[in-house]
Formats: sequence, structure tokens, C-alpha cells
Amino acid sequence: MTSICVFGAGAIGGLMAAKLEMAGTPVTVVARGPHYEAMRAKGLVLKSEGTETVTRPKVATDPREIGPQDYLVLTLKAHSLLPAMAQLKPLIGPDTTIVAAINGVPWWYTYKLGGEFEGRSIGSVDPGGALTAALPPSQVLGSIVYPAADVVEPGVIEHTYGDRFTLGEPDGSRSERAGRLSELLIKAGLKAPVRPRIRDELWVKLWGNMAFNPVSALTGGTLDKVIADPGTHAVCRAMMVEGQAVAEKLGVKFALTVDKRIAGGAEVGAHKTSMLQDLERGRPLEIEALLGAVVEMSEWVGIDMPIGRAVLALVRQRAETRANG
Repeated sequence: MTSICVFGAGAIGGLMAAKLEMAGTPVTVVARGPHYEAMRAKGLVLKSEGTETVTRPKVATDPREIGPQDYLVLTLKAHSLLPAMAQLKPLIGPDTTIVAAINGVPWWYTYKLGGEFEGRSIGSVDPGGALTAALPPSQVLGSIVYPAADVVEPGVIEHTYGDRFTLGEPDGSRSERAGRLSELLIKAGLKAPVRPRIRDELWVKLWGNMAFNPVSALTGGTLDKVIADPGTHAVCRAMMVEGQAVAEKLGVKFALTVDKRIAGGAEVGAHKTSMLQDLERGRPLEIEALLGAVVEMSEWVGIDMPIGRAVLALVRQRAETRANG
């Protein structure tokens, strides 16, 4: 039996765990606080497409009780990884596949990248190489998360749209471990294609996040307002053009235009970005993985990002001001 642990079983992790359990694939989730207590007492509840299902994954607070896993699925915010290192260690053995279902530029990005930046550390997301040391990139399977879900109350996940978790090896190979996880996710009713160029798809999602998230946090505007307003639309588009230039220097190929990507964002409607939600809830903002790392990599490739750098400075200060009350 394949052992799977979801660490950070909030909205997205809870959705995946519930879906796998419903399909007969046992999952262990690591959680804490009221969310843990609710799942332990009443199970994990998934509300999706008008139905409500109660699942019973194994729930734990101490990873030492669980031990090394075949698959360790990380659905934390990027900035939460470093504080979680000690907890993650007992779950990782030499054969554990670390599934990085995390937004933004990941710590493993330059592993097997090829070219002059192969293996280069990205300080914004991996200060001092601490993540690379604790979460070996050779054990990482990349994942791009598309579903939208929310923890509406402890132990209860509401799934609003999307069902795709794209998977991909950093070196582009079609591995047995990627194929096996893809099969389990498909069995659970999710889309799980294995792509040979995972970074291309990573950038399509990052393309919007690097602009829409910080601009919405600065303005308080929902996605539809940020895109509809000519001023903020222009700022976001300029940032995305800058980001595309950086990505293409790193070998990324974009399958759509910047305006097509913006139009896709507009279709989501009056949605609060994750960064705006975190700001309103007093949580740390996912700034470095979504924008800081892009600005850092722009310096590697000699591309200037004046709009991106300006927005980065503003949103960093906005986060600091909010954190200090």
C-alpha cells in the first residue's frame, strides 16, 4: 500500500486528502489546533458540487508518530516551509517523493534546469540553502495547483472550482513515481497530467500571481476591479511583460499571450486574491515566492524590472506595516 501524507491540510491539502480517501486511498494528514480537533472528532468534511461528504483520514499532530512516507505532499504557503523543517524531517526517508504543491517560484527551481543557472540558490525563497538541504530537490516532484477551496470552519473544506494538479519532474522525465501519483489522483476524480516542461506551466500561473496578488493587496481591489481599472490593469500588464522577459531568458516557453492570460484572470470575477485574503486576516504575505524571486532572477539574466521592483518595495512595506499593527 502506498503511504501518502498531506502536510498543511488546509483548503487545498484537505481537498486532496478527502478526494483520495473517498477513492479508497488511505491518507494521513498533519494538522493542528481547532482544525485537527474537528477532523479527529468528526472527520474531514468536503463540500463540493452541492454534495457534502465526510471522510476519515488518519489525523496526527506529531509527524514522529507517522514516519517516512512514499509521498509527502506539501500544501503550505511557501514562507511556512522553513518554520516547518523540524516537523517535516521524520516524514522524509531516502525514497520519499516530496510533492511540492506550492505557489510561486519553488526552492527546487534551478535543479536540473540546465545552462549557467543550474543549481543556483534563490535566496528569496531558500535563504542560505536551508530548504535545499532539508528537502533534497532530487526527491521533489513539482505540482501546479489549480483548484480553489477554503476552510469554511474547522474540519470543513468548501471546494468552489478547479480539479487539476499538474505534475512534473524537474528534469522533464516521465518517472514511475509521477505516473503512480497521477494514477491515484485520477482515480480520486482529479485531473493529474504529467508534463515534461513543468516550469512552463508553473510560469503561466505565476505570471498572474506575481502581478494580481501584490496589486490587489496594495489596493484592496478584487481581481475583476484590478483588471477592469485602466491604471491597475496597466501596472499588472507591465509587470507581466517584465516577468515574461525573465522567464524566457531562463528557457521558458509561453503558450499564450499576456493579454490572453489577463483575460483568463478577468473570467474569475470578483475574487479576492490569496494575498489580499492573508492581509485582511493578519497573516504573513506570500511575497517572496510570487514576486521577490522573480525580481532576484531578473538580476541573474540582466533584465530590468522597474515596475516589478517598485511594486515589490511597496507590498513589502505594506506587509511590514500590517504586521506591526
